[in-house]
Amino acid sequence: MMAARYERAFTMNKKAPAGNSIRPNPLEGCPLAAAFTAIGGKWKLTLLYWLARGELHFAGLHGRVTPISRKVLTEQLRELEADGLIDRIPTGAVPAPVIYRLTEYGRTLLPVVEGVRAWGETHLRRMSVQPRSDGMGCGTRII
Repeated sequence: MMAARYERAFTMNKKAPAGNSIRPNPLEGCPLAAAFTAIGGKWKLTLLYWLARGELHFAGLHGRVTPISRKVLTEQLRELEADGLIDRIPTGAVPAPVIYRLTEYGRTLLPVVEGVRAWGETHLRRMSVQPRSDGMGCGTRII
């Protein structure tokens, strides 16, 4: 039985289309696993950081999170949308640009995003690494 649960939990489709509001949690009932299912990954916290500063088109996000590929950016945005953390707003007929923005539910994560950002700032200093000075290094507080 445990093997079946493990297999089911780790074969979830992370590319599920928007609207699938519940994705399987690898450790059912574990709040940390639920959180990491929603915001884990290399780029999601950075995307939430930039969206906390305002609405952005896909190209605007892509420019701020380079070197992310367009494919991975699309996947990450779909997952954030599926979890109800961001809204995708079409601006006209296809292939019109879309705007992404945080939902109210997504805004509840801002203290977490800021806490991780501040910790990372301290960690950079501890490791004697200079923060980016080009404005793209997530160095500005969001709350």
